[in-house]
Amino acid sequence: MIDAGRHAVPPKIRAAPSLPLFAGAVSAFVIAGALAVVFFFNPSTYGFYPTCLFHQLTGLNCPGCGATRALYALLHGNLQIALRDNALFVGSIAVAAVMGARFVFQKRQNPRTVFRLAPGFIWSYLAVALVFTILRNLPVFSFLSP
Repeated sequence: MIDAGRHAVPPKIRAAPSLPLFAGAVSAFVIAGALAVVFFFNPSTYGFYPTCLFHQLTGLNCPGCGATRALYALLHGNLQIALRDNALFVGSIAVAAVMGARFVFQKRQNPRTVFRLAPGFIWSYLAVALVFTILRNLPVFSFLSP
């Protein structure tokens, strides 16, 4: 016979972790995996990396040409080679690191802070990328080409 006065209380169910936390963890895992691939497989030696379609079609260097080799050089601690391969990419990583650190600091101060890029920043970055692309394809600035 079951005692009607005593009911087993079911355990409390915890709320599921938030979606941003899960997305951040998955993103960190994917980025770490991609960095490991670039670290262990030199883009100049292995041919499984994607090729630049813009360069194949036009023979010109786009703003991203040489970025994988620059990342490989950075991961191996060679800043000079990374800058030679793609200075815009190296500068972009530095700017992204500063902006990320600033966002984390602001988020700790105010948890409701949302990451936003000002339209002026985006347009300025695109203008710099366009100028970089034009310059690296001129013979006078060939040192900007990978």
